[in-house]
Amino acid sequence: MPALRRSADEYGGYRFRRAVFSVVCFIGVLWAIELANNAFHLRLAHFGIYPREPAGLWGVLFAPLIHGTWGHLISNSISLAVLGVALLYGYPRSRGYVLLLIYLGSGLGVWLFARSSFHIGSSGLTHGIMFFIFVSGILRRDKLSIALAMIVFFLYGGMIWTIFPNEPDVSYESHFFGALMGLIAAFLFRNLDPVLPVKSYEWEGENVEWSDESDDDQWHSGEGDGDRR
Repeated sequence: MPALRRSADEYGGYRFRRAVFSVVCFIGVLWAIELANNAFHLRLAHFGIYPREPAGLWGVLFAPLIHGTWGHLISNSISLAVLGVALLYGYPRSRGYVLLLIYLGSGLGVWLFARSSFHIGSSGLTHGIMFFIFVSGILRRDKLSIALAMIVFFLYGGMIWTIFPNEPDVSYESHFFGALMGLIAAFLFRNLDPVLPVKSYEWEGENVEWSDESDDDQWHSGEGDGDRR
C-alpha cells in the first residue's frame, strides 16, 4: 500500500520536526534565563538544590534551568539538542513519563544524598536521557531503538565516567542520579512505545516459482490465472 507508506513517512517527518521545535524552545528558555541572570545580576544559583535543607527543595524544580557559566550552558545545550530530539522522536508515548521521572527523581536524589552545596544545571537531565535511550535499545531491540542507542552512545558514551567523583566543582551527584533515573525509566517504560512496523514493498509479496513443465523456462509471480497455491 504505497499511500499508507507515504502517510507513515509524513508522520515520521512531522514527529521529527515537532521534536526539534520542542527542544529548541526549551533551550531558548535556558538561554533567556541565563541572559536575565547576567544582565540583572540575579544570582539565580541560590535557587539551585541545597541538600537536606527544606528551602533547597525548590531547587528540584529550578536547578535544571540555571547554569553557572556560559560554557556550562553551551555544553548542556548541545547535549540537550541531540539527546532531547532523539528521545522525543523515538519514544512518543513514554517521553513525558521519562522526562518527569528524570527531572524530579534526579533532583530528589541530589537533595537527599549530595554534598552540601548548591547544585545547578541540566546535566542530570542529559545523563538521564542518554542512559534511558541506550538501555532502551538493549531491552527493546527494535531497529529504531538500537539505532538511537548506537548514536547516543557513540556521541555521549563518555557520560558513563562522569557519574563518579572527578572534579570538585562538578556535581557528579546530579549525573549519577540522572543516570539512575534514566536506567529505571528504561525498565519501567520499555513496552510503552509500539515497535514500528518494518517497511515492505510490493515486490516482496510476490512468490516467484520456476516450472519444468516445458522446455522453456516459465515463472509464476503469484498473480494471475496460473499462480500456484
